[in-house]
Amino acid sequence: MGKEDRRPIAARSTGWARALSAALARSSVTPNQISVLSIFFAAAGAAALLYWPGIPGLIACAVGIQLRLICNLLDGMVAMEGGKQTPTGALYNEYPDRIADSLLIVALGYAAGMPWLGWLGALLAALTAYVRLSGASLGLPQDFRGPMAKQHRMAVLTIACVLAIIEQLVGNTAYVLPTAAIVIAVGSLVTCITRTRAIAAQLKASA
Repeated sequence: MGKEDRRPIAARSTGWARALSAALARSSVTPNQISVLSIFFAAAGAAALLYWPGIPGLIACAVGIQLRLICNLLDGMVAMEGGKQTPTGALYNEYPDRIADSLLIVALGYAAGMPWLGWLGALLAALTAYVRLSGASLGLPQDFRGPMAKQHRMAVLTIACVLAIIEQLVGNTAYVLPTAAIVIAVGSLVTCITRTRAIAAQLKASA
């Protein structure tokens, strides 16, 4: 994967990210190992949301999401800026993301009391990546637009964990997690549509 096909992430330019990625590049850790580690953090966050009900589980889930995203940031930086690209790097850049997304979104559906919505959201999230890669297979630049790209999905889920904590502290309702599951599913569907329309417009323009 070339730099032009990378997801735009502002955190790449931060000092802590550069320092940490440089340290990892000097170590024996590979970008692929970092990618796989993101699955572990996503699984831990999903398990916390499912099996550790209440505020502790919500906190642990939010932390797991952020650690997963840090792995997603660092694997590319170690590979590209650190000069540790591998022939299988493109696979490791995609497959762990799909697994991590599915674990967290499915867990959200179960925690919200609507398992079917979690599975639907996970399917639609995977389809956003499928559409993006379909465009790339046609020779177009990868389109990372939203409104519900990976970083947006994880932001919604993180914010939902925080708001669900507040919801538990101030009342006895349970609206936040179902709302987040709906937002992720609907937003992912809209993202599939916007990306598909953009691909179609580019193909027509180049015809």
